[in-house]
Amino acid sequence: MSTSTLTAQDGLSSLTAPPPTPTFRHQQLRCATTRESGAVLDEPRREVRYGLLKVFFSVFTGLSIGAWVSQKMAAFLEENELFVPEDDDDDDDD
Repeated sequence: MSTSTLTAQDGLSSLTAPPPTPTFRHQQLRCATTRESGAVLDEPRREVRYGLLKVFFSVFTGLSIGAWVSQKMAAFLEENELFVPEDDDDDDDD
C-alpha cells in the first residue's frame, strides 16, 4: 500500500467530506404587530395601577431620606464645630 494515496479503507476520507446539511421544519411565525390579513393591530391598552399611590410613596420616601440625611449632616457639622448656629435675637431691637 502506498502512503501517497488515500483510500476509503484508510478511514480518512470522511475528514474531507462536507458536513451534512441540516433539515429545517417549516414553522409559521406569528407577528405580534399585524393581523393575518396584514392590517396593523391597535395600540395595546396601558393600565395604570395605583398611580397616585406610587407617586405619594415615592415623594414620601424621597422627602424622608432627604430629611434624615440633612439631619445627620447638621449633627456632623455641629459636632466638628464647622457650623454652629448662633442664637441671635434680632427681634428685641425695639
